[in-house]
Amino acid sequence: MSAAGVQLMQSVGLIEKDTNGDTLWVWCYPSVRTELRELLVRKCSLTDEIHPFVFGQYQRTWFYIGAVQIQDAAVLREVTRFCVILTAKDFNPEKYMALARILCRTYEKHGSPEKLMESYMAVLTKGVCPNEDNGSFLCKDYDVRKAYLAGSVKDVVRQFGMETVILYTALMLKKRIVVFHPRVETVQEFSRTLPGLVWHRQDWSILHPCVHLTEEETEALKACTGYIAGFTESEVSNRLDLYDVFVNLVDGEITVSPAAKESMVMGKLHKDIGQLIVQSAEDPEKSDSQVIKDISLKTKEILTTLASFADTASDGEKPSINFEALKQKRFPPATENFLFHLAASEQMLRV
Repeated sequence: MSAAGVQLMQSVGLIEKDTNGDTLWVWCYPSVRTELRELLVRKCSLTDEIHPFVFGQYQRTWFYIGAVQIQDAAVLREVTRFCVILTAKDFNPEKYMALARILCRTYEKHGSPEKLMESYMAVLTKGVCPNEDNGSFLCKDYDVRKAYLAGSVKDVVRQFGMETVILYTALMLKKRIVVFHPRVETVQEFSRTLPGLVWHRQDWSILHPCVHLTEEETEALKACTGYIAGFTESEVSNRLDLYDVFVNLVDGEITVSPAAKESMVMGKLHKDIGQLIVQSAEDPEKSDSQVIKDISLKTKEILTTLASFADTASDGEKPSINFEALKQKRFPPATENFLFHLAASEQMLRV
């Protein structure tokens, strides 16, 4: 395993719910700051319905939580449930879900943090550890590109049809998107797919798929310029300070906030993009990755058009677009409005 790969993993921790009903942080290696510990105890949900795997991001630290309901109390006699928590710098749910499951089985079998430590250190130093099922966990089996493509763009389009172009536009303009559903797994699966609509950026750092309406979490979210944030609390629909676009997965509705409507006006260009997305996604011969490629080619076409209006840049400088020069092209108002805001989001605009 490369040194860069080793450096992606940051810590492993253990949270237990005991027979008295108390949820406690019982062990970690090497360390987790107090603020993050408190957040992770909240995320593990050991007091409510148990979620086998939850992932999210807080202040550029990814967390992955594997949870277990104790079936055989012979080893962990005073524990009813526990979570293994991994923190890392990279987005790769499948990789950390596989590792979390191995660590959970190890702890349930041996009841010893030392055994957890052995497996964790093997992955940290060698990129591999034995699996209790007579196999091996190999970091190199989990390419980040596979993680990026794991969601289904076709499912998104199946649910929202032409309205998918609202999500595309919001992502292109680096707007704030909030996704709501009471089931965390549904929120995570949907929200992780959305960055694929702007594949040219390949930026999953905008994803925050498991957020609670606490002050510390919402303030951390507000510090980000554009994001996709997943919530399971219905009250988030009233928090206009948190979103430009609200996706209600229960009702199958997408709402643009009043403050964002001016920059999100739809026109012929958006209709053309929407039709391309729908036609590509509805083609039974096309895979999700092929749909993403089709959308990416359209995006490249738009960005090439935008760049053609830019002044010649000096070496190392980004091309810049003069707003007055853009107006002289006499695009339809909605198209001009979109290109203006796109130039601003791509840091190409010179007013």
